[in-house]
Amino acid sequence: MRRGITATALVAALALAATACGSDDESGGGSKSSGELSGTVTWWDTSNVGSEDKVFKKIAEGFEKKHPKVDVKYVSVPFGDAQNKFKNAAQAGSGAPDVIRSEVAWTPEFADLGYLAPLDGTAALKDQDDFLKQAVASTKYDGKTYAVPQVIDSMGVFYNKKLFKDAGVEPPANIDELKTVSKKIKDKTGKTGLYLRGDDSYYFLSFLYGEGGDLVDASSQTVTVDNAAGAKAFGVVKDLVDSGAAKTDATDGWENMMQSFKNGDVAMMINGPWAVADTLTGKEFSDKANLGISTVPAGSAGQGAPQGGHNLAVYAGSKNLEASYAFVDYMTSVEAQAQTAGELNLLPTRTSAYAKQQAVDSEIVQFFKPVVETAVERPWIPETGSLFAPLNTEYTNVLTGQTTPEKAAKATGDSYRKLLKGWK
Repeated sequence: MRRGITATALVAALALAATACGSDDESGGGSKSSGELSGTVTWWDTSNVGSEDKVFKKIAEGFEKKHPKVDVKYVSVPFGDAQNKFKNAAQAGSGAPDVIRSEVAWTPEFADLGYLAPLDGTAALKDQDDFLKQAVASTKYDGKTYAVPQVIDSMGVFYNKKLFKDAGVEPPANIDELKTVSKKIKDKTGKTGLYLRGDDSYYFLSFLYGEGGDLVDASSQTVTVDNAAGAKAFGVVKDLVDSGAAKTDATDGWENMMQSFKNGDVAMMINGPWAVADTLTGKEFSDKANLGISTVPAGSAGQGAPQGGHNLAVYAGSKNLEASYAFVDYMTSVEAQAQTAGELNLLPTRTSAYAKQQAVDSEIVQFFKPVVETAVERPWIPETGSLFAPLNTEYTNVLTGQTTPEKAAKATGDSYRKLLKGWK
């Protein structure tokens, strides 16, 4: 069901229409009478700085070579700031980019607010049947397509093969094995088994799905995070920390997790393809063969890794729509996706890209492809991106002993029902 546009969003949407889809003055231009593209395309890239951003910027420069009269204004925007920064700029009608790299959950929200240009019938969408159906799901809203999938991902257990060999253990298949493996690693090497990121509840989803839970059931408009499965999942992560199988944190989770794993202080972390390039810069992985990846441990209901990824979307207020559409098409092409698979081990969203040699040669891509095919989709509703803030709070509170699993599940459910008006 489509959520009603708020008054401020409606005013912004009308303002966009009134200004003939005008964004920054710098982004003017367009197609000349000859059909040649020109002008500026401002792109907000939300990828990891120091690894992914370099490759994406290089690919964008290839677009400029193909279209010499188009200037791509590349802007690296911190992922944690980008969602609100884009909404604020779009609502103000000033400062928004022509193209944004949107986390999959942001796309339906931006579309609902009227901030994205529909892409059906534009140059941005080519060979649509080549896209993985699960990647396409997050680009649709209210019967229209508002983005093109750039990368798709899921999660697995990254492990240090040397530490595993020293401890005489194999990757854990379930939660009980995770605890056993962690104890052996501690006994044999003195290292902690798992680093569990404690300030980002996206890393909680594998445990929630593993117990048969979910955030919400969109089809019945029912909040489910606070049912028995949800409470049990909170209990599982708390037990991992209390038992010593895992260490955690309340702040700077990404940096602490990555440094602990790269330096060999912990033997495992739960992460996705986006972390591979950074991981391989660590001293423990100067020999890339020391990095092992396995599926996330199954819970009592089975294995449940979440589906993630990023889309490229065009701002409805862009002054250079035609060049923006062409840019999105170029950045999501088979060639571009094959390049990112080869250089960054990121998973393509196009089926044919998996046949390219760069993807074939990437063990990471080959490992995650079947994982992605069975990953659990999030609900593609406008509020999905907003579901994580209350979950983050309670997840951190549980891991740091400030609340119980049952209270955390209830508090999260109460927050969801306030956000999702009329839901059960």
